[in-house]
Amino acid sequence: MDPIVLITGGGRGIGAATALLAARRGFAVALSYVSNAQAAQEVVRRIEAEGGRALAVQADVGNEAQVLAMFREVDDKLGRLSALVNNAGVVDVQARLDEMSVARLERMMRVNVVGSFVCAREAVRRMSTRHGGAGGVIVNLSSAAARLGSPDQYIDYAASKGAIDTLTIGLAKEVAEEGIRVNGVRPGLIDTEIHASGGMPQRAFELAHTVPMKRVGSAQEIANAIVWLLSPEASYVTGASIDVSGGR
Repeated sequence: MDPIVLITGGGRGIGAATALLAARRGFAVALSYVSNAQAAQEVVRRIEAEGGRALAVQADVGNEAQVLAMFREVDDKLGRLSALVNNAGVVDVQARLDEMSVARLERMMRVNVVGSFVCAREAVRRMSTRHGGAGGVIVNLSSAAARLGSPDQYIDYAASKGAIDTLTIGLAKEVAEEGIRVNGVRPGLIDTEIHASGGMPQRAFELAHTVPMKRVGSAQEIANAIVWLLSPEASYVTGASIDVSGGR
């Protein structure tokens, strides 16, 4: 039976690139999306065209009921989970802290932090040998912003990704004896649509000069790191966060 991976936010950008690569490496792939069903179904279509198994599920990771329904659907249609990629997340428009509303902060933390925690919780309940599972892998998507702080842009986003780094370290130690590896990937400036959703579609390219390698990265380059961490080749790696940021 193929291993099964759930990739949240898998319809576009890094999530879509990861879904396609994971399928090519033998995973059955479930991917979640919030509103763009067409993009998610196109990823499913591409995987199936190459002979793989895939499922798209509508779910907002900031809503616990929708997360629980998503995991149940994966259980029912694909089988017991082998891996989770906590990729779904949001940014907001460029702002200083003294311009941020509580509503903005609560949305940021609900989706990026609480959503990742709840998805990881449900994955552990299925994968941990303590719960009768066969083990598995969790990869959390952080950001170089967790190290850099993103002043004058979105320190709330940076702080949410700092929380993801801590989740990776703590959960890795918590479930290490239960057959689960937990690692993180910290992308740098990557050419994806997330910058447009924050009102700065050219942000990555405008800041490329700050990267030691003097270029932005691609979604595929992030997917390569994620899928390596999912693979048996990373069998002795847990609690680690890999910077994929061109040296930034």
